[in-house]
Amino acid sequence: MKARIVYASMTGNDEDMADILEEDLQDYGFDVETSDVGFTDANDYLDSDLCIFITYTYGEGVMTDELADFYGELKDLDLTGKHFAVMGSGDKTYGEHFCENVFDYEKAFKDCGATEIAKPVTIENAPDDDAVAAIDQAAKEMADKLNG
Repeated sequence: MKARIVYASMTGNDEDMADILEEDLQDYGFDVETSDVGFTDANDYLDSDLCIFITYTYGEGVMTDELADFYGELKDLDLTGKHFAVMGSGDKTYGEHFCENVFDYEKAFKDCGATEIAKPVTIENAPDDDAVAAIDQAAKEMADKLNG
């Protein structure tokens, strides 16, 4: 089973999340490829069974250029038959905009025909023990559903 993790990270928090998830999925037998959004084409998801996007939300939910570009590419894909999950970090001081980009990407994947395999994992700032446990649990759900 092939998984593609694409992450966007300004402070390193989302890269840490990607590293944790990559290790978890490898432990479950997935062939995992992980890359930074700035060096990835959305078409790379077409070669994967499981498509994962990990992003930060900056300020009041405005996407940075690299996030907006990838989002536009993603929305042009047909991901019917693929599974997806989204994760990300944010800052709760932004209230209703907390992790807004995570949910923007969740909607984009659904609009592309992909099937959501785990609920979004959202964390505040850097991954703490609770966040690691949530990522581990999401990886287990993905493996249980896809590996039968």
